[in-house]
Amino acid sequence: MERCQVPPQAGLGRGRPRVRSGGRSAGAGSSDPARAAAAPLRHRAPARRDRAPPARRARPQPPSGAGLPGGFDRRCWMALHSERLPPDCSAQPAPGTPGDERIYAALFAKLKKFLVRRASDGDPPAPFLDGQRYYEQGLYEEALTQFKKIEDTDFQAMFLLGVMYYDGLGTEKDPERAVEYMTKILNSDSPKARHLKVAAAYNLGRAYYEGCGVKHSTEEAERLWLIAADNGNPKASVKAQSTLGMLYSMPVLKDLKEAFFWHSEACDNGNLESQGALGIMYLYGQGIRQNTKAALKCLREAAERGNIYAQGHLVEYYYTKKFYSKAADLAKRTTENNDINMLAKKADCHPTYVAKGVAMAAFYLARCLQLGRGIKQDQDAAKKYYSKTQSVSKEVRNRRWAPPKGTEREDGSE
Repeated sequence: MERCQVPPQAGLGRGRPRVRSGGRSAGAGSSDPARAAAAPLRHRAPARRDRAPPARRARPQPPSGAGLPGGFDRRCWMALHSERLPPDCSAQPAPGTPGDERIYAALFAKLKKFLVRRASDGDPPAPFLDGQRYYEQGLYEEALTQFKKIEDTDFQAMFLLGVMYYDGLGTEKDPERAVEYMTKILNSDSPKARHLKVAAAYNLGRAYYEGCGVKHSTEEAERLWLIAADNGNPKASVKAQSTLGMLYSMPVLKDLKEAFFWHSEACDNGNLESQGALGIMYLYGQGIRQNTKAALKCLREAAERGNIYAQGHLVEYYYTKKFYSKAADLAKRTTENNDINMLAKKADCHPTYVAKGVAMAAFYLARCLQLGRGIKQDQDAAKKYYSKTQSVSKEVRNRRWAPPKGTEREDGSE
């Protein structure tokens, strides 16, 4: 899938922000111009920093807090889900796999017999495979029983027990115990724990950031997420990469160059939320020189993929550039669905920013209806969308978004 590539002549390559503890090495940036030109997705801050940004025309003011991610508070800035077991450890196909259901059921009946036979022979992996089958079917209590049999010897079972205790799946929530499991995996020297380390580091970072099961520490969360992000490695935790982009946009650690770097890495690795954030940073010159062409490419692609926040910013851009028909048409599509949590889950984006995108679109649609710009004038409809703007904006200010009950896999699937 094509992502927000920027033409090499735009002077944008991969930057070299400062190194933090546990983060990237000093050689993260490439000094080879040919190599940099061959990889336009890696963004570099432009050489000229003395050029003043172009003056922007006055624009009608959208709802407060609708701009670039920033001004976050610790309770509602990012959907922090547990990373689940990497997909290559799955014991069965993902739910919804096409095929004859009768054959599917028969295969699992055979698998059950096979697992029972292996368990009776004393084969250690059998409880994990059986537990994983229960886990993927949502039978968490049965899965917990199987994983507990091998919690001291099987790192995959240990990992899933950590997720279950943290999210309260099949048992009461016990975040302290979850932290113990994840810490043991992260600190293990066993080759069998190697493929679980980045997901364990992400989950531990989440625990430290939320202060759940351990004392709150933004610094420790940052350190752990840097480990999980692994210098932008696409095989590492892409969630950690996107999370770092959000973290460095916050007032407590505000470093927009770092935010831009990590959103670039996550965007290159397919993260939808970071693709939208990257477009906004280009649009307003935050952490990088303003580049409208790159901004629109990112925002349009993110909007097509379902990023509501990107759609809201596109509506604003079209309106201020007097493309009123485009603004009204996109705003109508963006405001069709009022189920913020459903939209957030579908796009894997934080509900706060989904709501902000809806509020922005509703505001500009109301203005188009009020003034008859790009759409037939309708004062009653305008009042309706102004009212929607206010109600959604109030929800953004007052609601504390909690992570969904379900957790995601490392590949983003349920």
